[in-house]
Amino acid sequence: MQEQVILVDENDRALGIAEKLIAHREGRLHRAFSIFIFNAGGEMLLQRRALHKYHSAGLWTNACCSHPRPGESLAQAARRRLREEMGFECPLHPAFHFIYRAELEHGLIEHEYDHVFIGDHSGGLQPDPREVMDHRWLSLPALAQELQTSPENYTVWFRIAAPRAVQSRGLPGFADIA
Repeated sequence: MQEQVILVDENDRALGIAEKLIAHREGRLHRAFSIFIFNAGGEMLLQRRALHKYHSAGLWTNACCSHPRPGESLAQAARRRLREEMGFECPLHPAFHFIYRAELEHGLIEHEYDHVFIGDHSGGLQPDPREVMDHRWLSLPALAQELQTSPENYTVWFRIAAPRAVQSRGLPGFADIA
C-alpha cells in the first residue's frame, strides 16, 4: 500500500490526499510534523537518517519527522512515529509551525506545512535501524557550531526549525551561544 500525505493550503486547510512520492515529485504542499526532544541536561536528540531513505539519506536531523495519515490527528501521528522510529514515548507539546519549500536530490521537492512538537526524555531509546542509522544527544553550543561549520550535514527542515525549537524552550538561542 502506498503511503499517502494530506495536501493542504497555506492555512493548513486539507485539500485532499496524494501518494507521498508523487507529492514530493510535484512539490505539492502537504502536512508534516517534526519532533524535537531535549534531555534533562538540555541536550537535543538527533537522528541520522537511514541511507536507504528516498531523500536526505544519511543526514542528521531532529528526533523524528513524518506525515500524519489521512484521518489521523497530528498528535496521534507524532506519538506513533516517535515510538516507531525512536522506540520511546513521552509527552509532546505543539510549539509552532512553518512552511518551507526546498529542492532536494533525485528531482524531489519538499514543500511542507510543518507542525513542530517538543518533548522531554532522558530514558532509553530503541531506534529502528530501518529508519535511523545513528543517533546522539548533542549540547546546544556543539550543535550551533556544527550548523555553522557543516550545515550540509543536516536536513533542510532541521536547519530552519532548530533555532526556533531552542528559542521556544527558553534556552539560549544559537545567536547567544555561537
